[in-house]
Amino acid sequence: MKRRTAQWAEAEGREGGGGSADGPAPSVPGARDDPAPYWERRLRHKDVSAVAEVRAALRRLLRQWGAPGRAETAELLASELVTNALVHTDGGAVVTARLDGGPGASVKGRLRVEVRDFVSRHPVLRPAAVCAWGEPEGAEGAATSGRGLLLVHSLADAWGVTSHGVGKAVWFELDAQEP
Repeated sequence: MKRRTAQWAEAEGREGGGGSADGPAPSVPGARDDPAPYWERRLRHKDVSAVAEVRAALRRLLRQWGAPGRAETAELLASELVTNALVHTDGGAVVTARLDGGPGASVKGRLRVEVRDFVSRHPVLRPAAVCAWGEPEGAEGAATSGRGLLLVHSLADAWGVTSHGVGKAVWFELDAQEP
């Protein structure tokens, strides 16, 4: 956890939003000299106002990244995963965003956003019910929620769920350019 926190602090310092009165973050044994752009935030249970804060922080991280529209897609997908974690679980969550791809990662790297929560129950992808002429059908189609994972499934280059000791992580990845 120290390494992640140090990378986050360094990334925040590079963005000009953060840093410490004590100077730069201490070096961490084994950490790379040029860590991938990284952001992390802990979220309190049911704090849905944090969704807007996550979107804003992701927007700052991705300000030079990707083809037109890719950062906005990342914001949308991240807000869906964060909302799911805060609304459908019994605890808080930790959201991380990382750009991998070497020295040019902040412009053309692969983005991975992960939302970890503390409930082992996995989310279920529910297909949208559509009638023959493209309109929602029945109670499923009239629902005002339940389409977040369908958006993630449709728009992400990759996504999944990984179990961990005290819960799970739901994640997605996006390349800087459309596939």
